[in-house]
Amino acid sequence: MARRVVTPDSHAFPTRRYDLVKEFVTALVVVLVLVVVFALAVGSPDEKALTMKSWAANAPFDVVATATAELAGTSTSAGYGPPYNTASDGQALGPLKLQKLGGVTHPVDSATDLVIDPVSTLGDTATQQAVAQWTQASADQQTAWATSYADALTKATGGDPAQVASGDYGPVPVIAQGELTLAKSGVLTGLLTTSSGFYRTDPTNALLFMADGSYMAGIADAENLSGDQWGMMNEAGAYPGQPWMWLYTLWYQVPPFSTSDNADVQVWAVMILLSLVLACVPWIPGLNKIPHGLKLYRVVWRQWYAQHPETVSVAGGGDHPDPVTPDTGPKN
Repeated sequence: MARRVVTPDSHAFPTRRYDLVKEFVTALVVVLVLVVVFALAVGSPDEKALTMKSWAANAPFDVVATATAELAGTSTSAGYGPPYNTASDGQALGPLKLQKLGGVTHPVDSATDLVIDPVSTLGDTATQQAVAQWTQASADQQTAWATSYADALTKATGGDPAQVASGDYGPVPVIAQGELTLAKSGVLTGLLTTSSGFYRTDPTNALLFMADGSYMAGIADAENLSGDQWGMMNEAGAYPGQPWMWLYTLWYQVPPFSTSDNADVQVWAVMILLSLVLACVPWIPGLNKIPHGLKLYRVVWRQWYAQHPETVSVAGGGDHPDPVTPDTGPKN
């Protein structure tokens, strides 16, 4: 019996009118209505941005402590390494020191750029004398002053500079207070944001200084935005944010990543590896047989398979529709 291939031109399949434009407009209207309704009912929280001014108003002692840490070279940014400085090698993947390979591309001297330069803009005599005393001192003397004052702040009640015991702190208390004055006025943000480079509003230094303090980290913890709180996929207040980020942030919650100093680069490497595996699934023996074994396509196309129970097997496994049908015409 002769057989022929069924094609759309053979009119073997039923047809019906289909208005694509009407469907698009209907879907668009429905989606817009749902977006507006859900935005009004359970919209993303509109939290105010953190500023230097609000930081100084809510946690003034933290500003003083952070400025002191910058002068002492003990802040996070001061010891971060590339791309800001050479204080450390940074994160590594085994023997590969990837952060160091990138080099110092955005040099930042935490003491000078984040504290001394901004404070030097204050015009009062006491502050100008303090800055001059600092700049004329040796590096060892500067470190000794700042370290002593930082230790004294940790022992003071509530970290209050007014409660610090007497000691040889040099100009550090005056300089740190000058930083607080600038932060309270709101001027510090502009001084740390303005740049002489191509991007005139580079916020890097402002963000580094604020991140070196404990205030922003405390706000992040309260809003469930920290790394150990699945913060990467949250919005403020633990509102659902980017659910597609769950796989990336998952690794930060489990050992050894959750306790590693190289967690960022390690998680990055894991995700690169998983992405390569996913891209190569069609060529990986065993994995490329999983779709045939699960037969999920039969669930998706269950209506078609119910109407066409006849199938043929092809090399590689799995059921596929029979591409030919008996010819109802005359036999040869």
